[in-house]
Amino acid sequence: MLDLLSRIWQNLLERTEGPMSLRFFLQPGMSLFFAIKAAIRDSKNGTVPFLWRFLYSKEERKMVAKDGWKDVGKIFVIGTILDIVYQMVVIFGLKTQDRFYPLESLIVAFLLAIGPYLLIRGPLNRVITMFTRKKDQV
Repeated sequence: MLDLLSRIWQNLLERTEGPMSLRFFLQPGMSLFFAIKAAIRDSKNGTVPFLWRFLYSKEERKMVAKDGWKDVGKIFVIGTILDIVYQMVVIFGLKTQDRFYPLESLIVAFLLAIGPYLLIRGPLNRVITMFTRKKDQV
């Protein structure tokens, strides 16, 4: 099991260099753009931060997940496809790997698309709400 985790970690680090490394800036950037838009929308609607709503509101969980997927779903799918293309280039073009690892493609897509979205949307919602409340009180 430790060998598996070590291989996954090593392969993930190797993806940051070489062909198609620009996606490590573009995908999180697009994800952050949609997270900022959603945080502003949440603040205007007065809703509870995204991750908090997802974890603690059982009756709304499906709707909250659907709302988040609407924002980052395409980025996640594109990220998965880009990582599959990357692996094909590395396996068949550069011949530096001997196998294809589909789970790693999903891990990379999650880290580049969904991770930044989850980390930014809720806290930014709170910050925006805090500043707009101060402005309304003055």
